[in-house]
Amino acid sequence: MFAKRIMAAAAALTLGLTGVASAQEMNFFRVATGGTSGTYYPIGGLLANAISNPPGSRPCDEGGSCGVPGLIASAVASNGSVANVNAIQGGTMESGFAQGDVATWAFNGTGIWEGQPAADKLRVIANLYPESIHLIASAGSGISSVADLAGKRVSLDEPGSGTLVDAQIILNAAGLSEADIRPEYLKPDQAADRMRDGAMDAFFFVGGYPAGAIAELASQHDVVVVPIDGELRDKILADSSFFAADTFPGGTYDGQDGDVGTIAVGAQWVTSADQSDDLVYGITAALWNDNTRKLLDAGHSKGKMITREHALDGVGIPLHPGAERFYREAGLLE
Repeated sequence: MFAKRIMAAAAALTLGLTGVASAQEMNFFRVATGGTSGTYYPIGGLLANAISNPPGSRPCDEGGSCGVPGLIASAVASNGSVANVNAIQGGTMESGFAQGDVATWAFNGTGIWEGQPAADKLRVIANLYPESIHLIASAGSGISSVADLAGKRVSLDEPGSGTLVDAQIILNAAGLSEADIRPEYLKPDQAADRMRDGAMDAFFFVGGYPAGAIAELASQHDVVVVPIDGELRDKILADSSFFAADTFPGGTYDGQDGDVGTIAVGAQWVTSADQSDDLVYGITAALWNDNTRKLLDAGHSKGKMITREHALDGVGIPLHPGAERFYREAGLLE
């Protein structure tokens, strides 16, 4: 009789633990970002932490994680926007960051996606923050405008990056092409290393300011933040509606005393239509809860610019149904 009671108790405990496990089923969710020296990667780490709530975590209202129950999210370094879109469309990544222009072109099969299959599974979770176009030149290069890049050694970032696409747009607007410069295709930290060695005249980078690799370079090497303004900026804005005027405030980087005009494009968090509505609803709710607000404000200078009020700015592709449900309930969509 005693043995039967022990077996019954063990069976009950097993059933109980099984019930807990099923209620807290573990799910993994990756966020493809960019190079580790840019802004995407640290922001991705903050958001992955915010939406995670591993099985066994303390409840949010008891000081624990306020993410999606059972979810373990991680930030993954990548080549950037274009590579992230391709990975999401191909099903090898659950989500990622992409520039608003790249996401729009990919979904519609236009722009740089002309002639390629459209990324028709692409869906938006949220617009995050404006990404500023950086053009950084060595002070000894004599470069003070985009036109001065002719004949110079210029890094346009890696293939698969949104930076490369935008650099090409800016060059074309200035009447230049890659044939008019001595192009290289490096990430900003690699380009900065080359500049320190005297082997690079200028490089492009698209991301939130201050960018770590550029701040470090400017503290060690005399650089110029080259303006993208005036008639050139007007032409770019007239031709490409996804760009907006932007400014690097004086003192953003060492040696930059005054404001410098540039342009910006929205950084967006995108996913696949194949991701479940309930999961993306939970992720969107976790993104905009009060706990995440504290993490973003304390974690990165660009984190303060990620606000619910701007979550739908510049969104040129469909929202994921789960995200759309959240925004309707929050009164951000009618």
